[in-house]
Amino acid sequence: MGEAIGSAAGAAGQDASAVYALGSSQGESGRLLRQAEELAADSAALLDRVGLRPGQSAIDLGCGPRGVLDLLARRVAPAGRVVGLDSNPAHAAMAAWFVAERGLGGVEVVTADARSTGLPPGGFDLVHARTLLVNLPEPGEVAAEMMRLARPGGWVASMEPDTEHALCYPPHPAFDRLRDIFTVAFRRNGADPWIGRRVPGLFRRAGLQQVEVEARVQMYPHGNSRRTIRLDLVQSMRPQVLEMGLATDTELDELDAAARAHLDDPDTVVMSGLLFLTWGRKPDHAPGDLLPACIAAGAQRAARSAAAYDRAVSEATGPCHRRRAGV
Repeated sequence: MGEAIGSAAGAAGQDASAVYALGSSQGESGRLLRQAEELAADSAALLDRVGLRPGQSAIDLGCGPRGVLDLLARRVAPAGRVVGLDSNPAHAAMAAWFVAERGLGGVEVVTADARSTGLPPGGFDLVHARTLLVNLPEPGEVAAEMMRLARPGGWVASMEPDTEHALCYPPHPAFDRLRDIFTVAFRRNGADPWIGRRVPGLFRRAGLQQVEVEARVQMYPHGNSRRTIRLDLVQSMRPQVLEMGLATDTELDELDAAARAHLDDPDTVVMSGLLFLTWGRKPDHAPGDLLPACIAAGAQRAARSAAAYDRAVSEATGPCHRRRAGV
C-alpha cells in the first residue's frame, strides 16, 4: 500500500493544533524535519527495545512532517503496515510527500487528533510517539489512546524530553534569560516541559504492563544543529513570547545573537536536558476482554460441579434404594 492522506475524526474538544505548545510556523516545520535526523539514533534504540518485526503493524502518533516513518517501514518490510498520524494537515501533507519521495511501501498518512484518533481499537503491534506528550496539556489522554490502539500483547513506546536539568558552562546571561522565557512560554497552555519523568506513571495508569524506562543526556558537540535546540524552540514560540509580553522583538534578537555566539565557542559545554525512552506492553487480555472468558469458565465449573453432585447423590442413594427394595 502506498502513501495516502486520509482523515479520521477526533472528538477531543479543543483543536489539537491549537494546544500544540510550539505553534505551527514554517520555522517549526523545518525544525521538526531536522529533529528527525538528529534523534534518529535514539529512536532506533527505542524501537530495538520493543522488537518490531517484519510483517507487523505500527503507528506513529504526532508524526509531523516525517517522524519515524522510515525507521518503522524498514523494520516491518516487506509485508508490514505503517500509519503516520498528525493533526496538522500541512504536516500530514509533508509526511505523505516524504513517504513518496523515499518510496516507502506499506505506509499511509492520516490527519487526526492523537488524543482521539477515531481509528479501530487493537489494530497495531506498536503504537509510537516522539516528543508528542510534552506538547499537550493532558498527556494522559494520549497515553490512554495509545493503549487502546495497541493490540493485546502489543507495545506502546514513547520518547519525551525533560528539560529541568539544562546547563550552559561557562554560564551566560543571554542563555539563562532564554531558558527562563522558554519555560514560561511553553507552559502557557498547560504543557509540561518536564514530562519525561512522568511517562512511566502515565503508561501504568493507562493499563500497560512491563513498563521500562531509560534516560539519555541531551548533550551535543560543537557543530551539531541540536546544540542550539533551546534557542530554536524559543524562536518557534516567538509570536507567543511577544504576545505574552515576555520580551520585545529587539530583546529577543539581541538575546538570540548573544547566546548563539556563546554556544558557537567549542569550549562552551551545553546540555539541553534529558530524553526519556519509555515502553510498555498491553496485557494479552484487557479487563473488559476477560469478562466473557470468566463467564464461560464459571459456567463450565458450575456444570462440572452439578455433574459431580449428581454422581455423588446417585452413589449415595443407589445402594440404600436397592436394600429397601430387597435387591
